[in-house]
Amino acid sequence: MFYKALRISALVAAIALAVGVTFGGKVSALFQGQQATSQTAAKGGERKVLYWYDAMSPQHHYDKPGKAPDGMDLVPQYAEDNASQSPAATSTSEPGGARKILFWYDPMHPAYKSDKPGIAPDCGMQLVPKYADDETATLKMPAGTVKIAPEKQQLIGIRSATVERQSLARTVRTTGQLTSDETKLAHIHVKVNGYIDKSYVDFVGQLVKKGQPLFTLYSPDLVATEEEYLIAKRGAKEMGSSQFPDVAQGSQSLLHSTRERLQLWDISDEQIKKLDETGEVTKTLTFYSPVSGFVTDRKAFPQTAVTPDMDLYVISDLSTIWVNADVYEYEVPFVKVGQTADMQLSYYAGRTYTGKITYIYPTVDPVSHTVKARIEFPNPNFDLKPQMLANVQLKINYGKQIVVPQEAIMDSGDKQYLFVVHDGGVFEPRVIQMGAKLEGNVVVLSGLNAGETIVTSGNFLIDSESRLKSAMAGMQH
Repeated sequence: MFYKALRISALVAAIALAVGVTFGGKVSALFQGQQATSQTAAKGGERKVLYWYDAMSPQHHYDKPGKAPDGMDLVPQYAEDNASQSPAATSTSEPGGARKILFWYDPMHPAYKSDKPGIAPDCGMQLVPKYADDETATLKMPAGTVKIAPEKQQLIGIRSATVERQSLARTVRTTGQLTSDETKLAHIHVKVNGYIDKSYVDFVGQLVKKGQPLFTLYSPDLVATEEEYLIAKRGAKEMGSSQFPDVAQGSQSLLHSTRERLQLWDISDEQIKKLDETGEVTKTLTFYSPVSGFVTDRKAFPQTAVTPDMDLYVISDLSTIWVNADVYEYEVPFVKVGQTADMQLSYYAGRTYTGKITYIYPTVDPVSHTVKARIEFPNPNFDLKPQMLANVQLKINYGKQIVVPQEAIMDSGDKQYLFVVHDGGVFEPRVIQMGAKLEGNVVVLSGLNAGETIVTSGNFLIDSESRLKSAMAGMQH
């Protein structure tokens, strides 16, 4: 019997639990409805309920209590609460310093206006009062200026900052390629037809010094000119004292012309002097390097016929090296000739080279949309070699500029603006001209002065208020 009674008790408890789950919400709602009804009883009667609404979506109204779609209890809207929603709700100008209300308007459709508080017919939202002092505070300010109460500023999280001039510097990181200094390239040619007899510099990459012999040349024209020179010299000596002036002058003119021809063929004064001293024609003449550097190209080989148009040697002086660095278009205005630049090479890890910008090329690469900046580096030990790739840092100094946080700027596409804070909670939209962007900040070129205060956070909500006011002002005209 004891166990049977225990089973019956357990069954009764389960049934009670199921009933509670099924009808608990209704019982609770009934209890809440009774409680709300009892609370509506005022000293002189009951409070009048206009409608019930969803606390999470106030625009949804219902004609009886119950549950909202989100599961929350509907909240009653009492007539006396609606009529007293603001200190000046019952009159457009109450005594005692109350704010004067010009009209009420639908916040979603500002064109709808009413002379008394209530509900907007389209969206079901509460009408918003338009105060007279709001118009007075922003009457002389630019279009879109709004006034926001301190409690509302705190609610939407408005933060501000004072504008300052700051010294700005930036490092542009890019890549570059090393190349020879084009102003120190020497191309070796002969100015007379002939044949290479001997080649003293016989491989590409060989370091030569200025005045070092490169090759010897046999040229029939050169030999003939040497013979003419010796004959003219003997004739000038024999006929220089002739009693006939024309003969003496002719011999001197012939000597001068043959000597000048040898010089035009790059025969040095020392070689002509040796020809004067020995009086013997030299079958081959030696040509010497006009500069010091490395041989980067060679076409002078023994027993090879050569002509004046042949590039026999190309000698590069690598005591200085060029680096052509790529700079993006928007960075070009800040890159100037004379600026310093640092360079690192994977070839020499951990070593930094410092050079100067000597030229900015006038064309833009159509593929990468970059401009090449030429940087010159000293190369005393020949560590820097043409065709190497390098990492380059260009140091850009912007000087002292007005700088604002990037999040403070509103960008509408055709213009950029921000909000300037004035006394009394007044916010003025100010169009600005933007400059360079760097590290989360923006340089302001015009439209803003140092010492002014701007909004740095919450500006999207202020922008909504500003656009709303501008729309309302446009509808009034």
